[in-house]
Amino acid sequence: MKLVKTQDAVGQVLCHDITQIIKGVTKDARFRKGHIITDEDIPVLLSIGKDHIYIWENDESMMHENEAAEVLCAICKGDHISRGGVKEGKIELTAECDGVFRIDREKLRAVNSFGQMMIASRHGDFQVKAGDKLAGTRIIPLVIEKEKMEAVKEIAGEEPIMKVEPFRHFKAGIVTTGNEVFYGRIEDTFTPVVQSKIEYFGSEVIAHRTTDDNNRNIEKCIRELLDEGCDLILCTGGMSVDPDDKTPLAIRNVTGGVVTYGAPVLPGAMFLLAYYGERKIPVMGLPGCVMYAKRTIFDIVLPRILTGEILDKNDLDILGEGGLCLGCDICTFPECGFGKGK
Repeated sequence: MKLVKTQDAVGQVLCHDITQIIKGVTKDARFRKGHIITDEDIPVLLSIGKDHIYIWENDESMMHENEAAEVLCAICKGDHISRGGVKEGKIELTAECDGVFRIDREKLRAVNSFGQMMIASRHGDFQVKAGDKLAGTRIIPLVIEKEKMEAVKEIAGEEPIMKVEPFRHFKAGIVTTGNEVFYGRIEDTFTPVVQSKIEYFGSEVIAHRTTDDNNRNIEKCIRELLDEGCDLILCTGGMSVDPDDKTPLAIRNVTGGVVTYGAPVLPGAMFLLAYYGERKIPVMGLPGCVMYAKRTIFDIVLPRILTGEILDKNDLDILGEGGLCLGCDICTFPECGFGKGK
């Protein structure tokens, strides 16, 4: 820092906030640290009693907080993300479209471990809407070593730490299983729930089959939906371990194997995920809780599937911490902790 006469400070950068107090009107920072002083600012500074002020001395080895903030923003900002203006070394990032927020967690931890800088974000792998705030980046001191910012850029590499993956348009098919529904003994209340969740994200249900609990009939329905061009298959019911629940067997027979049958999430422990063929068409077995519970594993997995992400078993195994829905009277999902077990 360097102390200079206020009249000689035009074009210089303030090192600290300067507060203005007007009785009954205001008591707040009139000028923020990092502000570049203009001719118009001089009378105001003098009226506040600042005949001399501290400014930042230019040093080729150092970067001002706002300049360094631009570096931090650049390594964070990926596809479909907008940025705000820079203020006091801080820049905010927002979503440009509806989709799923992605974070490179290893890079995020590495940058935050450097010290003198920070990136705070919402949880990754969850749905966001256009305009949602995603992250804030900030340089802590007024100035920071250029060498440190160069090292951060090297760690981040060419791929940004964050991006938003837009939802794709899927053509879904639903197979409703169960003797009780197939023979008209009860109304099918499962299919409308699943359809509404699919349509919420901009995809559509183009075909529907209802069948009994015979696994060969379930297999036949799944294959028919695949032949009709469905690129997402959802099977409802028959997902428990009871001997007469044949949906998991049918899915396994059609796909040749499953990613997982069972997940550490409640509600949703009996969830099944598989993929069919070279195109990796998702085939899911949905337990009964999807029909009656506000939020289940289906709400965690579906948005990610609808971006085209191919999930593996580890993606589901890590959901255990945070995988317990508390069943709050007022549901705030996805703004709660459900499914955020990273």
